[in-house]
Amino acid sequence: MTQALALIVDDEPDILELLEITLSRMGIESKSAQDLTEAKRLLKIHSFDLCLTDLQLPDGNGLELVEHIQKHCPNVPTAVITAFGSMETAINALKLGAFDFVSKPVDLKSLKNLVSSAIKINDTVEPVDRRSREQLLGDSVVMAKVRAKIAKLARSQAPIYISGDSGTGKELVAKLIHQKGPRASQEFVPINCGAIPQELMESEFFGHIKGSFTGAIANKKGLFQSASGGTLFLDEIADLPLHMQVKLLRAIQEKSVRPIGSDKEIPVDVRILSATHKNLATLVDEGSFRQDLYYRINVIELPLPKLSERKEDIQQLAKHILNKLNVEQNCSIKLANDALKALCQYDFPGNVRELENILERAFTLCEDDVIQHHDLQLPKPNNKNPLNNQHPITQKTAADQTDAPLEDYLGTLEKEAIVNALEKTRWNKTAAAKELGITFRALRYRLKKLGLED
Repeated sequence: MTQALALIVDDEPDILELLEITLSRMGIESKSAQDLTEAKRLLKIHSFDLCLTDLQLPDGNGLELVEHIQKHCPNVPTAVITAFGSMETAINALKLGAFDFVSKPVDLKSLKNLVSSAIKINDTVEPVDRRSREQLLGDSVVMAKVRAKIAKLARSQAPIYISGDSGTGKELVAKLIHQKGPRASQEFVPINCGAIPQELMESEFFGHIKGSFTGAIANKKGLFQSASGGTLFLDEIADLPLHMQVKLLRAIQEKSVRPIGSDKEIPVDVRILSATHKNLATLVDEGSFRQDLYYRINVIELPLPKLSERKEDIQQLAKHILNKLNVEQNCSIKLANDALKALCQYDFPGNVRELENILERAFTLCEDDVIQHHDLQLPKPNNKNPLNNQHPITQKTAADQTDAPLEDYLGTLEKEAIVNALEKTRWNKTAAAKELGITFRALRYRLKKLGLED
């Protein structure tokens, strides 16, 4: 195996020596430059696996070098060494394509983690397959662009904000960014921020020590520690209350957490991916989401298209979902042409998740192993009768059920109310619970009880 080679750019002899010794102990050879000009010269004559550069150089700055490497040596992961507290500059470096950053004074453990991740990017012994066409389906131009961006973002450690409507596949995309990157062998920890009770949030995120509060009968690791070395995916991050936004921002910036009841900071090596179906910029303007946290998590945004914006992918998605159901249930159910045509003409406000739900239901209800148009039970468009726009489960009115036993009748009313709320919020359960005036846990219990779980 060829020894890895790193370029170190810094005009401070002590920092150069520290970095050279650290890399040498990791089995990595290094070349040093004290200014931008020398760094560019070395890049022309050597093939580097990694670059570590200071931001302040005698004849320029590290941001110029990041841009130069992105243009001329895009496969070389570049990390910048920033002065303590210069977070804005570090974020600018990430936006320009830097792999990651490390703050002065340099923490050797953090540096080693960063270097290990960077070296894995171009690993030729166990190369990562960066293709995602078989996992993120769709031959449309817009999806090809999304897959290309995933491959590029996987090479970085920059925080990514995945935006898009409910059901567009934000968690799948986050998982792919993790799987195609250098942290693939470590944990991917997803968490729905809207599903955690406020009083438990700090403990869930940062952990607690035994006896720190009533009920803390043992030490507990938080999500940051569980994801250390890997990726933490914060879904529906817009649902975090302001007090937790402050604590989250500090954890991300300091790369450390303090468990409840502890007086010690614990360093964590975590890549942050986040998502929400809400408009975060609007929430910042309204004052319900912190601007500093917004800029910290939204270093690079990856918007996902609605299914209605890539209708040419519906046929491929439908056949894939149906094939998966057939394999799971050991069946051979087919989709009739009129049903496929109807799907391709439908707008899918619930996006891919709604397509999955429609086909799962039709798979169960169809006869003669063929899903016909009527089996889909698609809502009728432009119909002024609101009952025709209800979820198919509840298209019968409550009045039609009055001859049924009282429990069934009440169950139907409850189903109607829950499904209407889910449809109104595009199947966002957290928002639906608020619409109904019940807790998220209560809604989840009722969905299970009524057989409405996804």
